[in-house]
Amino acid sequence: MFKSTNQRDMAKTNETHSPEQLNRIVAGTKIEGVIVSDNNIRIDGTVKGTITAKGRLVVGPTGKIEGEVICENADIEGALTGTITVNGILSLKSTARLECDITTKKLAIEPGAVFSGKCVMGGGVVKDMKQSMEDQGRQRVQDSSHAQSKER
Repeated sequence: MFKSTNQRDMAKTNETHSPEQLNRIVAGTKIEGVIVSDNNIRIDGTVKGTITAKGRLVVGPTGKIEGEVICENADIEGALTGTITVNGILSLKSTARLECDITTKKLAIEPGAVFSGKCVMGGGVVKDMKQSMEDQGRQRVQDSSHAQSKER
């Protein structure tokens, strides 16, 4: 008749989207395309494309990403080629191999990690992707208008 507290808590957890939920791409899996998630993602396989996660991205030792990554926090143990933008903390583990440009608020690098690329650190870095694209569009219009006014 009455559910125990534990059963009620489990039911609540299953009903809502929690950052503790995990999407997993296992070793031996290859994906090409765009991945968008409101939750955490763990990559042990291979992804070629764009990954956007509102939660934590974990790239395991066998994980490989080629493309663009935007996430809240990240722990990298595997390989990444391209760009990564992290709003919180980016942690490069000793087995990490990165050939990419990094934009992050905070960076932690363990001895043994290999990084080749550009790194920009500072305040909150991840903008809403739609807002960022709108800003870029406005800048192009302004640049175009400025160039036309100089021609006159």
